[in-house]
Amino acid sequence: MEKFFRQFNSWLPEDRMLACVGNAWVNCLEPSNGASAPGRTISAEKQTLTISQKRWCYAFWLLVISGFALLHTLHLTADFPNHTPWFMDWAKYTDEGWYGNAAVRAHLFGNWYQPGDFNPAPAVPVWPFLEWVLFFFTGVSIQAARGLAVAFFFCNLLLSYLLLRTRGPRWMGLLALTLIVTSPFLYCFSRLAILEPMLIAFTLAALNLAVRLPRWRRPVAASIVIGLLFTLMMLTKTTAVFLLPALGWAMLAPLGCNRKLALRSVLAAAGSFAASFGLWITLVIQSGHLADYRYLFFVNKYIKPKEFYWPLVSFWWSFHGGLWVDHILIPLAGLITLGAILASFAPHPTLARWKSAARSLLADPVFGASILAAAGYILFMTYQDHPQPRYFAVVAFFCFFIVAQGANALISAWPVQESEPSLAAEGGEVVNKFSPERTSGVEAEHSSGTEAGHSAGAEAPTGCARSNDSACSAEGVKPSSCPFRHCAPVFGWAVVALAMLAAISNGLQTLNYAAHPEYTFVDAAQRLTRYIDAHPNGKRLLVSISGDQITLVTHLPSLCDDFGTQELVSKLADAQPGWYAAWNDLDPGTIEDIHTHFSLEQVASFRTFDDPERNVLVLFKLHPLPGGQVREPAKQNLQIPLPGDTININIQ
Repeated sequence: MEKFFRQFNSWLPEDRMLACVGNAWVNCLEPSNGASAPGRTISAEKQTLTISQKRWCYAFWLLVISGFALLHTLHLTADFPNHTPWFMDWAKYTDEGWYGNAAVRAHLFGNWYQPGDFNPAPAVPVWPFLEWVLFFFTGVSIQAARGLAVAFFFCNLLLSYLLLRTRGPRWMGLLALTLIVTSPFLYCFSRLAILEPMLIAFTLAALNLAVRLPRWRRPVAASIVIGLLFTLMMLTKTTAVFLLPALGWAMLAPLGCNRKLALRSVLAAAGSFAASFGLWITLVIQSGHLADYRYLFFVNKYIKPKEFYWPLVSFWWSFHGGLWVDHILIPLAGLITLGAILASFAPHPTLARWKSAARSLLADPVFGASILAAAGYILFMTYQDHPQPRYFAVVAFFCFFIVAQGANALISAWPVQESEPSLAAEGGEVVNKFSPERTSGVEAEHSSGTEAGHSAGAEAPTGCARSNDSACSAEGVKPSSCPFRHCAPVFGWAVVALAMLAAISNGLQTLNYAAHPEYTFVDAAQRLTRYIDAHPNGKRLLVSISGDQITLVTHLPSLCDDFGTQELVSKLADAQPGWYAAWNDLDPGTIEDIHTHFSLEQVASFRTFDDPERNVLVLFKLHPLPGGQVREPAKQNLQIPLPGDTININIQ
């Protein structure tokens, strides 16, 4: 720092030179009696008061963020909130049970694998493994599983802040955290025991390492860890492959000036991923579970429309689906991204400062990675042609980053006085606030201590930083002649105002969800299980698409009727279950499979949730056909009620 100010002195006129006194740099021509030259310095007392006030503001802000974050830990057995715009998402019926069923079975029934049933663990083993470990301490419960997801949400808050602090001031990171914790969308989906919170955590951990590569003493070793984290991402949710461009950008952007190191880092990350992921695939093949691994891809492959233009329709559906997250923040993130792209191609010389600032922002490792992560996941949903609201949890995090970084970029685009640097001593150091870009990774607002995430003794990268302090003059245009130079801070504060308006509105909605928990699904699952125990009927085994979810809640053994490597007809013949449960109506194909070996008797129904297509869980007894009879679909229509059936709901 001292070297910087000595160099800085060489640029200043004699009457403006600085001298080091204690821990602060002051004007060397200040009066010795402590009286400041008019307009030159701020008294220590006033400065201390300002810093103290700032610290209290930050403390209050952190308290608000912490309060909203803690709301996620309350009422973990409650329903996914009813009457939300995301009521149709299937995760609240199935996913919590499906992706943790290996852990649940291992603890309850002594074997994680159910032959022929839906066994996603070979393809996505990380989540069930962690649940398996957790259940040793908590027992099998939906509350414990959701608590694990909330723990990852808290990790995501910390990792988000650390990531953004590498590229900007403290308030920028706190703004992003505010948008995250107040979001009712993330409140709903971060409390479900699904894969997205953990995928986000591994992604943010890898990005934190990637953007700091120039600062690590051993960047190649850090790259190896990045490759291992990407393996964990892929073994958490296979859609992580669509986040690879974002991770690649975060690695390469800070190392652009050192191609040899960039190449070594990429090869190290790729090698560690290939070795670790290849090892897992080898274990899957050797253990005979390759069919289950492949089945996860098969079951998530939806039939595409015949029209040649379906990708455009699917893209619009996926892109427009971002409004599920927020009607203010997502369009705002899109406008910031579009504005930066357009400004980076500004042709007129007088717009050179805007052009330079926009290109610097787009080249930023975190901002560029956020755009690529959001775009990558939208591309995944376009390819799948079946977007679900929960997929946008990943998009939400990165779009909130874009809003926070965009606001900071606009506010800091032009200092108040471009003719001279603004020097403010904070924490015993002078901070140069002239440069709108902190490309060196040194934070704009210093707090006591070093930045979290830096390796001990690591140095900030040198040679890669590109300052655009004099972007206008670099193009032969005086800074004062840059058009709209005073508009950038106005735009920036407008972004902040809109973001805070959204945070207030969202926070009120989140408080409403937290204050009015409902327990309709847990109640329905418990009543269904009590009914089965009170009315024995053959084997105590339930067949249902929500069977794994019910098992997680009540420990009732179950099979999935819709998914599995074994056809339902043969699965029913082998397992001989005594019960079947469906949502609202019966699927013709499913009833045909059941009729092959059983007749159905509708015995009870349980209201739950708010989706009009899935708000009644209907329970049936399965009665084996007399004498081991087997009906043949080729000889009679098995998709309608048959003699011996008692069915009071629609078949459709």
